[in-house]
Amino acid sequence: MMDQDQMDNQQRPRCGAGSRWWVLKMAVVILVCVPLLGAVVMYLWNWVMPPIFPGVAEIGFWRALGLLVLCRILFGGFRGRHGGWREKRRLMRARWQAMTPEERERCHARMGRFGRGREQE
Repeated sequence: MMDQDQMDNQQRPRCGAGSRWWVLKMAVVILVCVPLLGAVVMYLWNWVMPPIFPGVAEIGFWRALGLLVLCRILFGGFRGRHGGWREKRRLMRARWQAMTPEERERCHARMGRFGRGREQE
């Protein structure tokens, strides 16, 4: 039979140990994935670009990583768990449900004209 201290230890969340393992796992994933992505970009660039565009030179690993970072800045890739279209969809659904029937009809009428120019209301 367990005494009170053992039961308290089992029910208490392990914040310290769990978060350390998570940080360690993420560090390993980053240390593996970043060089792997850099190598993939380098090999793809060197395989595709010079034959298509004769003036384009081959790139090395560090330039491939720079190109990867530049694409991340310009195009906003690697979104992960920061919302994206699902979060926007959830917010729009909540906004739609909060509308009155008259507001919904007006919104639906405006969306029907979307892309056709402004008409007189």
